[in-house]
Amino acid sequence: MISVKHLSKVFNNGEKELTVLRDVNCEIAKGEVIGIIGPSGTGKSTFLRCLNRLEEPSGGQIEINGIDILDRKADVNLLRRKMGMVFQNFNLFHHLTILDNITLCPCTLLGKSRKEAEIRAMELLQLVGLYDKAGSLPSELSGGQKQRAAIARCLAMDPEIILFDEPTSALDPTMVSEVLVVIRRLAREGMTMAIVSHEMQFVRSVSTRIFFMNEGVIYEEGSPEQIFEHPQRPATIAFVNRIRTLEFKLADKHFDLYGMFGEVGIFCNKYGLGNDMLMKVQHVMEETLYGILPFDGAVTLTLDYSEKDFTLRLLFTEDGCTTSVLDRLPGDFLPLKIVQGMCASLRETETGKILVEM
Repeated sequence: MISVKHLSKVFNNGEKELTVLRDVNCEIAKGEVIGIIGPSGTGKSTFLRCLNRLEEPSGGQIEINGIDILDRKADVNLLRRKMGMVFQNFNLFHHLTILDNITLCPCTLLGKSRKEAEIRAMELLQLVGLYDKAGSLPSELSGGQKQRAAIARCLAMDPEIILFDEPTSALDPTMVSEVLVVIRRLAREGMTMAIVSHEMQFVRSVSTRIFFMNEGVIYEEGSPEQIFEHPQRPATIAFVNRIRTLEFKLADKHFDLYGMFGEVGIFCNKYGLGNDMLMKVQHVMEETLYGILPFDGAVTLTLDYSEKDFTLRLLFTEDGCTTSVLDRLPGDFLPLKIVQGMCASLRETETGKILVEM
């Protein structure tokens, strides 16, 4: 369905050139869901924008259903009708109702009657769970609802392909799941999609194939199992096994717990861990620091999040501790029971080191 050969993109601001895409080559078949992952700045979004010519490639070839879309005679507007795109920031018309946002393009570009377009729009709003929001303005919707409305607007053009450019990056963590559920439903129905996302767990579950992009090329590709479980190349291995870390050094018991909670909130939000996990982490931290650790000396708290297996670990290191922390606590000690009830594993790895896995 899509064939890309030696695609390149160079930005030139008049002073220097920036090569974002160097030599991208791929084939995407009808019905495939391609998850596109990789470090920031490696050309993932630019690659999508080149596919529908929102960015003009500097070189190479792109064929959609056998048609060279970089040919001067190619009908770019027709291409964009067949290849929908969902952006990070919704791009809804703020002065139009949700129904009018969805019916506008089918009426003006596809020549559908208002009645026909409205019937289809209401079907799509039912699909994305916004049937009762047809008469609402975008300002009256949450971020997740706006993105679902943007997906409905895209589907109203009956596209053959949908490109998703980090569709959840502008959302509060509590709203991410409602958008991902809609995309997962489209995948089950056989829609051809290319999805740029930092939601690793979602990309892994929904994709038929993964492109790992690095330094402007598709550095490695394969099934989700291959890329996440058995990556072959060094940069891919480093990326899928990466551990995100946040560390605090607490000199004594007079530390700023709430300031620390704020930093933990930013950390959890950045990696899409959600409010439920955030609250659990904060509760475990508080019970451990004030209830389990005696705080005779300094404590180092390390929060690790693995984007490979999506596990969260808290390591509390009590400097200068010479006795077992857990052994000196009674079995019915309430803070210990609270922490044990909220985590998958709690153990003392060595003297003065308590590891909590969530």
